[in-house]
Amino acid sequence: MSIKIEHLNKTFGSFQALRDISLDIPDGKLTALLGPSGSGKTTLLRIIAGLENASDGRILFGDRDISRLPVKQRNVGFVFQHYALFRHMTVAQNVAFGLESLPRNQRPPKTEIRKTVNRLLEMIQLPELANRYPAQLSGGQKQRVALARALATRPDILLLDEPFGALDARVRKDLRRWLRGLHDEFHFTSVFVTHDQEEALELSDQVVVMSQGQVEQVDSPTRLYANPTSRFVFDFLGHVNIISGTVSDGWLQQGNARVSLPGVSTSGDAQLYLRPHEVHLSVEPDSRACLPFTIEAINLIGAEVRVELRPDGWDCDDIWEVGVSHSEFSRWQPQRGDRCFVSPEIGHLFRNGDNRPQPVTWP
Repeated sequence: MSIKIEHLNKTFGSFQALRDISLDIPDGKLTALLGPSGSGKTTLLRIIAGLENASDGRILFGDRDISRLPVKQRNVGFVFQHYALFRHMTVAQNVAFGLESLPRNQRPPKTEIRKTVNRLLEMIQLPELANRYPAQLSGGQKQRVALARALATRPDILLLDEPFGALDARVRKDLRRWLRGLHDEFHFTSVFVTHDQEEALELSDQVVVMSQGQVEQVDSPTRLYANPTSRFVFDFLGHVNIISGTVSDGWLQQGNARVSLPGVSTSGDAQLYLRPHEVHLSVEPDSRACLPFTIEAINLIGAEVRVELRPDGWDCDDIWEVGVSHSEFSRWQPQRGDRCFVSPEIGHLFRNGDNRPQPVTWP
């Protein structure tokens, strides 16, 4: 079931939480609503669910306008951040609750409900915990039960509000992998809210980045990270290294730091954004740039070595980060306090006053 949102607005008194949101959520895909606190992502999710009413605009499930329908008529499953399990009910009773609450003429027979509950407990890999109560479960187990309860009524759409936010990092990662596998098996349309960039990029097919009640960018995780279309998306999504300076004669310069800008002919103040993987370190400057640094710290844990750099002879408010392969690090053996240089490979230039970047590549 696809979701189409058309010119949606939401106000709370004088505060406008959502501003002219238009969005297509594809059938059978997992879409993340990503943004900082206060960006409007949870409000949008609750309006899709019917837990809040939009001030104006439309929502369509497939070709059906559900904008004014109550929650019970939307056939959505909702998973809350803090599980919202009934403490006085067992795991099995929690999972069965939605089915047993259906009107009598829609309610399945008890034997069918029991079969459905058993199947869902097998699916979430917790069949042996059917008779336990929520207080006897771990956080990860509670979240799986909450998901099974949401799926019990076979909803057209599954909505999840920061489903892993209350869990520790290891459990969060395991549950993300499990949910992605479950989604790929059953292909239900899912929308989940998160402020965790890694979670959104790892789990979703499509990411909707929101800020101040508006949609900043909608894209696949790969394209979103590689080609942010605004300063906000760049600043919010992953680490970025920035050099501010003045553009003149095809160079950006600040203090004793300078970077060539192939294809850039204009002049004036600007900022060059460089991702940590879009640059490399060397012991000498090259023809592309002279960006001197002093090595501040080295972190060997992870798939690559993370090197933190302090600008040497030019002003920058932040420490730069650059990723180096373990094999390259072993060959070079840089040490804290050494001087080095950064050479760019791919960059994104923002002129003062502009919100859209100009791509820069070096041959």
